[in-house]
Amino acid sequence: MTKHLALIEKTQSLIAAGDIVGAEAALVALADDEGDAALMVVLEQLPPKDVLAVIREYDNSKESVVSLLVTPAQFARAVVIEKLYKDLTRTHLRGMVNAVIFREDADPLEFLTAIGDLEGGSEALADYFSDQWSRVEAFARSGSFELADEYGKMLSQSALLASAYERPRVQLDEIADQDWMQLAWLLRYELPDLFIEMLMVLRAKGTAHKTASDEEDEEDVQDDDGKVEPGDTDRGKATPTARESDEESAI
Repeated sequence: MTKHLALIEKTQSLIAAGDIVGAEAALVALADDEGDAALMVVLEQLPPKDVLAVIREYDNSKESVVSLLVTPAQFARAVVIEKLYKDLTRTHLRGMVNAVIFREDADPLEFLTAIGDLEGGSEALADYFSDQWSRVEAFARSGSFELADEYGKMLSQSALLASAYERPRVQLDEIADQDWMQLAWLLRYELPDLFIEMLMVLRAKGTAHKTASDEEDEEDVQDDDGKVEPGDTDRGKATPTARESDEESAI
C-alpha cells in the first residue's frame, strides 16, 4: 500500500503540473506491473477531480486502461464536476461519456443510474445533450428524432410522465450508434424518471440562455440611440443612399 500511496502522490503531482499523459502512463504502468485490480484500488483512492482529469482526455484512436476500469460510482463522481472546466462545447464531456458508458464490458444503465443518483447528475446529462435539445424534445414528444411540423412544441411534465412507458417507436438497434441517440433512447425507455428530470434541466438551461441573449440584444438596441457622429458622415454611414444600399444588400 505504501507503494500505491507513492504512486497516488506522483499521479496527483503530474496532474497538477498539467502532465495528463504522464499521469495516465504512471497508472498504466501500475496495471501492467501489478494487474488491473491494483489500478482499481488506486483509482478508488484518487480524488474525483484527478480521475476526471485523466478520463476526459479521451482519444478515439486508442483505449485508455483508466476508462476501461473506472467503476460507475467513480465515473459518476467525475462527471458531475466536469462543468468546473467550463467547456462550452461539451466536447470532452460527450467524448468521455461515450467512451466509458459504451465500452465493451459495461452496462450503460449502471453508469446512467450512478450519475442520476448524484446531486448534479441530471445537470451533467443535460449538458451532454445541450447541442441536441430540439431533437431530444422531438424524441420526447413523438418517439422519433426527426423534427416535424410541430417543431418547438414541448410536452408538459405531466404529459411526459403519462407517456413515459409508451412502446418505442424507434427500436434500439436502429439508433445504436454509441452516441447521444442511443443514450437518449436508454434514458427514455429504461430510466424514464431520469430522462424527464434531465429534460426539465435542459429546458431550464435553454430558456436561461435565450433570456440572456434577448437581454443582450435589448441592451444593444438601447445603446444605439440613433445619434449620428460627425465622423460617420465622412464614411457614408449616415447618408440615405448608404442606408438604402445596406437594406437592399441585407435583403
